Amino acid sequence: MKKHNFSAGPCILPQSVFQKASEAVLNFNGIDLSILEISHRSKDFVEVMEKAQALALEHLQLENKGYKALFLQGGASMQFLMAAYNLLEKKAAYLNTGTWSSKAIKEAKLFGELVEVASSKDQNFNYIPKNYSIPSDADYFHCTSNNTIFGTQMKSFPETDIPLVCDMSSDIFSRELDFSKFDLIYAGAQKNMGPAGTTLVVVKEEILGKVSRQIPSMLDYQVHIGKDSMFNTPAVFSVYVSMLTLKWLKDQGGIKAIQKKNEEKAALIYREIDRNPLFTGFVANKEDRSTMNATFNLTDESLSETFNNLWKDAGVNGLNGHRSVGGYRASMYNALPIESVQVVVDTMRELEKRA
Repeated sequence: MKKHNFSAGPCILPQSVFQKASEAVLNFNGIDLSILEISHRSKDFVEVMEKAQALALEHLQLENKGYKALFLQGGASMQFLMAAYNLLEKKAAYLNTGTWSSKAIKEAKLFGELVEVASSKDQNFNYIPKNYSIPSDADYFHCTSNNTIFGTQMKSFPETDIPLVCDMSSDIFSRELDFSKFDLIYAGAQKNMGPAGTTLVVVKEEILGKVSRQIPSMLDYQVHIGKDSMFNTPAVFSVYVSMLTLKWLKDQGGIKAIQKKNEEKAALIYREIDRNPLFTGFVANKEDRSTMNATFNLTDESLSETFNNLWKDAGVNGLNGHRSVGGYRASMYNALPIESVQVVVDTMRELEKRA
């Protein structure tokens, strides 16, 4: 029996996707070859890449709006570097809401002046800053939509006349947004879209080609656009599984339908965190709580061994919080069924009975 998987990433994917992917490892498209051994330039895989790109733009409602979808390598961590390499000429503005935005800031400082418009570091990133000003002469503004470690999520995004760049690694395709507000979106696949190994980049072409520096080919978005994500050998299997997951999402009714399910899952666990006196939420303001990653702690640490045994015996995996925060973290990505969340809630209630 499969465990209830709350891993923060790599994370749960739909069972139907696992089934199709496993079949393709043995015999892809009935061609008597594995997806792992065919040429990335073969007709069969080119169709996979084109379908994955098309589905990404379709879900984001960015078709025919001047955007390109790329599947690159190096994870979101590479995008911390690539975004600045391609866009930062003199000055960039960053919102610091956690570990990953801090890492993005570190990389961007290599290329020019960095303005940190606001930060929640003063309270260990347990809230989303509000009412900050973005310099109008910045080359772009960068933010992180969801913070897996601390369990915060931006519910709204600033209005600005400069390019808006967002790391959406942990909540892409999970909720409806006006994605046309963003000029560059990037997301590591291993949270909500596929296995580790590929990274989705959606970029508005008109913002590119404006920096004076020479960009190495592997780090140049325009080069990758020109080669349709085939400048170098792509992560074939990761792209294929991402394509299957995007197809699965479409079959579920798309982002609108999955958002409703995600909100139901989040409401279920947050109700228990707020009701149960043995638990307390990590995030200071309820409006900043992440739908994807619910972070919480025990009010009495002496109960940790009992609680850990309860959820592990119930077949739950990956509920431990990040090592830098401690406590617990329930990562509830698109493919996680609400029944799994109910299992965790039941163990929380069982702990209350025993305490």
